[in-house]
Amino acid sequence: MAIAYDIIIRPIITERGMAAAADKKYVFEVAKDAGKVEIKKAVEEIFGVKVASVNTLNVPGKEKRMGAGRPGMTRSWKKAYIQLTDDSKSIEFFEGMV
Repeated sequence: MAIAYDIIIRPIITERGMAAAADKKYVFEVAKDAGKVEIKKAVEEIFGVKVASVNTLNVPGKEKRMGAGRPGMTRSWKKAYIQLTDDSKSIEFFEGMV
């Protein structure tokens, strides 16, 4: 099993994600090969919270132009939606951003 900090890459800070943070739902970019159980354990270890559910989504890369008509691709990545239990504390990282 990988280290928890290798599984959770970064939080996704968007308007929609910050609105969901009030309901203890958080969005993270995670490693592409990480499963739901690994993601749950990593979030619980890093932030010291209880996770109720994990939903994952593979985000495909988009085709972009690189200069004069040369097609290129952005990278594909994996997103995880984390729902905390009602009795769990919130993640402090997101507190000042709402």
